[in-house]
Amino acid sequence: MSNTAYGISEPISTGGPSELDVVRNRELEKFLADAGLYESHEEAIKREEVLGRLDQIVKTWVKNVCRAKGFNDDLVHEANAKIFTFGSYRLGVHGPGADIDTLCVGPRHAMRDDFFGELHRMLEEMPEIQELHPVPDAHVPVMKFKFNGVSIDLLYANVSLWVIPEDLDVSQESILQNVDDQTVRSLNGCRVTDQVLHLVPNIQSFRTALRCMRLWAKRRGVYSNVTGFLGGINWALLVARICQLYPNAAPSMLVSRFFRVYSLWRWPNPVLLCPINEGSLGLAYWDPRRNFKDRQHLMPIITPAYPCMNSSYNVSTSTLRVMMEEFLRGNEICEAIEANKASWGSLFEPFPFFEAYKNYLRIDIATESDDDMRQWKGWVESRIRLLTLKIERDTVGVLQCHPHPGEFSDKSKPFHHSYFMGLRRKQGVNPQQGEQFDIRSTVEDFKRDVYAYSFWKSSMWIHVCHVRRKDLPDFVFSGGVRPAQPAKSESRSGSRSLGSAKTTSPDAASSRKRKHDEVNTGFSPKGSDASSPGETRELKRFEADIGDTSSTTLVDNQVEVSIKSTLPGPVPAPASGAAVTETITVVQSAELTVGQQSGPHGVEDLGYDLELTNGVKHFDGANELQTEPPTPEQIVGAATSEEKDRIGGSSNNVLQSEGLEELEPIEPAPSSSIASAAFVVPQKPLIRFNFTSLRKTTEST
Repeated sequence: MSNTAYGISEPISTGGPSELDVVRNRELEKFLADAGLYESHEEAIKREEVLGRLDQIVKTWVKNVCRAKGFNDDLVHEANAKIFTFGSYRLGVHGPGADIDTLCVGPRHAMRDDFFGELHRMLEEMPEIQELHPVPDAHVPVMKFKFNGVSIDLLYANVSLWVIPEDLDVSQESILQNVDDQTVRSLNGCRVTDQVLHLVPNIQSFRTALRCMRLWAKRRGVYSNVTGFLGGINWALLVARICQLYPNAAPSMLVSRFFRVYSLWRWPNPVLLCPINEGSLGLAYWDPRRNFKDRQHLMPIITPAYPCMNSSYNVSTSTLRVMMEEFLRGNEICEAIEANKASWGSLFEPFPFFEAYKNYLRIDIATESDDDMRQWKGWVESRIRLLTLKIERDTVGVLQCHPHPGEFSDKSKPFHHSYFMGLRRKQGVNPQQGEQFDIRSTVEDFKRDVYAYSFWKSSMWIHVCHVRRKDLPDFVFSGGVRPAQPAKSESRSGSRSLGSAKTTSPDAASSRKRKHDEVNTGFSPKGSDASSPGETRELKRFEADIGDTSSTTLVDNQVEVSIKSTLPGPVPAPASGAAVTETITVVQSAELTVGQQSGPHGVEDLGYDLELTNGVKHFDGANELQTEPPTPEQIVGAATSEEKDRIGGSSNNVLQSEGLEELEPIEPAPSSSIASAAFVVPQKPLIRFNFTSLRKTTEST
């Protein structure tokens, strides 16, 4: 049993699993196995063979490069390159069919041009290599391919060494000397992964808990870095921090505490596994004291390897709202599981995205070949999060977006993909009759960015339109079959199974009804009396404030929302004098006919209706996100009385003052116009990260 302190603070609880925890953990591991998360022995051996063969190929490549550049025989003989792995494979949490993130480290004279030149040519000539796709201009240049059916993402780092030793340690800071930014970014994947494994107290418990959280995030639709949620490394860092706070807990308990801690977390205070290392090489690192952009990050999750960076800079106000709602839901279900009133299956129910909203934005893209689609698809996906940010900006946070992390395809239309965003009004903002806001220019701005693609071709096409729930295409549903419309009294939420786990008091029933509304709800605090540090506290809960919509009259407005692009591509232009239309508006009634309408579409209520219009109306910033981290007392207050006994029964023993999570109040930074959200947290003194404690922490260790 580990009693060593990990991370930047003392653990919340050092207690080991109880008999019930052991039983729940066994049930959880069975659930994960039944879900098919573990690869077969044969597949594991095949991966090892592929990696061994790839290592031989890059060694041959480096020798070829040396010969081509006229180096003497001795240097050619000593020339070497080495393959490292990182990501889910290195962490030990990959599943069947998952790709392998790999890094090739080569000597200083084997340049990136050689990597995408000679090595690409060698791979292209090998029959065991399929779907070879180089991306040299990416933020982190990568070569993607399949090697005997195993998907590989291969990065390259040429370090300032003439010879690469077989025992090269990339975790040493000196490896970053005299290299370019692309090499730093390429190396950091391995460096971060190794540091995570070094900083968790129990690697096996970490792996099981992380497998669980990855599956949960994928099923709940919040696993996607590119669309503004969190990717693999982000979830790994969040889970690792929970492992540090509960070093001897079983994986089932780590999952439960994950939701407990992060449902209380007051973003944008950072999650850190270790003190930030300022380093000696002068590389830029995450520092909101000096860098204005760092102050704008909404959900900073900081990598532990130098240079420490925010791994979750893609998160927007809207996607943060979705994730916080999911953390709250997860916490409720885990409480029910601990009370033997729910099962693990209820936690992992897929999020009913196409039942959760009444209105969606649909983004269609098309090309004329597989190669063009691969490039166009990757580019558009990298831009979709910008559409979310632009809509938040141009509507002052009133219209919130929930992007679906995957694409959909109609089998009858080759080289065609569709993406969807759920739309809803920000909770707490009362709809005002006649008030309108327009996102036509927002969408045109987004399309202009998309069409600015350096490798754009005339066959690459994009179209954005509004679609209501009842008009969603069948191909977005499982098996291409539209599910029966649920009764109005039923929940659209995956958490409806919790109904039996809750009491039936009027207050609880009201809270449950609001919680079940999933993405259509916003969250506001339910205050509770404060207790002394040594007393048990109720876990603070957030309740939805959806307003009284029972008296709202829904008018079957006729509306057509379409984009008439003035940008390149096979998109028909509007008739002379016709307006380029794409809007979402506040209106209670009236029949609408605007521009070149191809047909009527009824629009349901979002708390208001949708309409084509002009003019942007700004609303006040009510219910803006209060960005505070959970205090030590809150985390302890959320713990069970048994846990509190294990740590001395007082919050004074938790998160000592030298830890970076014991934060000092400072003046808040000016908030961005986008930094509004659909929920608020308890009103407590605003706390921001204080870097003056960095050296203090370093010295104390």
